[in-house]
Amino acid sequence: MKTTPFRAIIGLLVLALSAPAALAAGGNGRMSDRALAAIENNPNEMVNLIVTYGQRPGKADLDQVKKNGGAVRHAYGLIKGHAITIPARAALALANNPNVERVSLDEPVTGASIYYTADGQFTLTGASIAVPESLPSSVREGQPELASVPYTGAGVRVAVLDTGFKNHGDVAPLGTYSIVGSKSDDTHGHGNHVAATVVGNGSKSGGLYAGVAPGAELFAVRVLDDVGQGLTSDVIAGLDQVLQRNADHWHIRVVNMSLGHPVSESADVDPLVQAAEAIWDSGVVVVCSAGNDGRDGYGTVTSPGNSRKVITVGSMTTWGDGDPANDIVSTFSSRGPTRIDRFVKPDLIAHGNRLISINAARSYLEKNFPERLIQAPGSSKLDYYQLSGSSMAAAVVTGAVALMLEKDPSLTPDTVKARLMRSARKVDFADVFATGAGVLDVQAALALNWTAAQAPSPRVQRDEASGRMGFEDTSILWGHTQWALGYLWSDGYLWSDGGVDADGYLWSDGYLWSDGYLWSDGYLWSDGYLWSDGYLWSDGYLWSDGYLWSDGYLWSDGYLWSDGSTTTDNTVLADDSMAID
Repeated sequence: MKTTPFRAIIGLLVLALSAPAALAAGGNGRMSDRALAAIENNPNEMVNLIVTYGQRPGKADLDQVKKNGGAVRHAYGLIKGHAITIPARAALALANNPNVERVSLDEPVTGASIYYTADGQFTLTGASIAVPESLPSSVREGQPELASVPYTGAGVRVAVLDTGFKNHGDVAPLGTYSIVGSKSDDTHGHGNHVAATVVGNGSKSGGLYAGVAPGAELFAVRVLDDVGQGLTSDVIAGLDQVLQRNADHWHIRVVNMSLGHPVSESADVDPLVQAAEAIWDSGVVVVCSAGNDGRDGYGTVTSPGNSRKVITVGSMTTWGDGDPANDIVSTFSSRGPTRIDRFVKPDLIAHGNRLISINAARSYLEKNFPERLIQAPGSSKLDYYQLSGSSMAAAVVTGAVALMLEKDPSLTPDTVKARLMRSARKVDFADVFATGAGVLDVQAALALNWTAAQAPSPRVQRDEASGRMGFEDTSILWGHTQWALGYLWSDGYLWSDGGVDADGYLWSDGYLWSDGYLWSDGYLWSDGYLWSDGYLWSDGYLWSDGYLWSDGYLWSDGYLWSDGSTTTDNTVLADDSMAID
């Protein structure tokens, strides 16, 4: 795999670590900035909010909602709160309740996949952008080490929170449930694709399009609608269903959430993150997609993937030639560090580009993008479908987790995460904000036997005086030198002349930038621009007129953006954004 060297890459993201103070603070008092904006912009409308409390909401709290004309839509077990609909003018009074800790907007959520048209154009909200075409490939072609794995995930139960599930010969769900609508059928197509990437047996393709863990058992929860969209409140309700099923002795061990929303508040107060972490703390491994906003640069990982506890997965593109040396980070795959909290994400990457899994008959995807239907060899029917996105990559990792838990059911979520990151195939570059610990290697993960008491993703910070970047030392965070950052990210140490300070940060004099303006006067998100018109280096523009460097070249191998095309051996930020996952 190839990409831009880390010292150059790191300069591209520095502004992502310099968000305006109002955003960094994570909101205004007890009410998030997004909730305030929704209230102020629509004072005569009803607004959907999620309210969390210091103590579980009691009668007085419920009476306050009702007295102000509101209604509770979901009461939660995972978090101390509920989802409500309330007149905007009355919502501000909620923040005066001393038991209220946070009032957040009920954020819209989408899946994390993208679509390509027949002529190779990438389609997003009606726009088309020329992109290089890799060949569609099966799960096992994208992760060839699976051929040597003796496990199938037998006995491991996996919950997939998505668009539901529609009958297909490759998957027989253990159970289904719908938060959205009266039926759990997948009328969109994304849920089927993700579920079979995890547990599909490939029976309609002679095993060719089998998933990672065909022996695992599926519990499909519909939390997104017919077009792959939904609300945070419904996703949390889906997680509550997992909690309830486990209380009824279902023993669900893994949750896949190939969905998300842009980060607008700290993970500490984000209700979706709080719910995901509560499931994690109960002993369930949580795998999330990083998002598909990589084209917009760094700081684009979505919630709940911005949780430092969960396993956040980015996407890798293979070209169908079986050669891992030319694999790249998918250009759509979201980059870290996370907004506001600045956690290093994703945690690892996996096959997620043009991946083949099962189709959902008569679904939104089949009707609107029929050119992506796949006919298995020897079959007369179009039973399969290809999709791209960090959604697909997350599902691959979820399947890998099922294999690990079959081999050793005693594994904790933290040990699973630690082993996946330590065993990931290290690549010949060190852009940890794109690749995390590297490429999923299932066989290597199964071979590890170390344990970790905890495995939070490290935080990154920048020293304003020196310009150096500091990373929390995972050997301290995770409790052993075997989990040191250098081993997680590069099979060695990335820092040559830095050191560990009293707060546990590793620093290096290698990460310094001298020429040009790195921050200038641009803002990361305040007005929709990633960078304004400041210079990255003294002789080239960053993006103000379409150039990365003044001559349009990415070193010596090809054009990056100077004529709207993408480089043939890697595009760091070239062609995607969040669509329906």
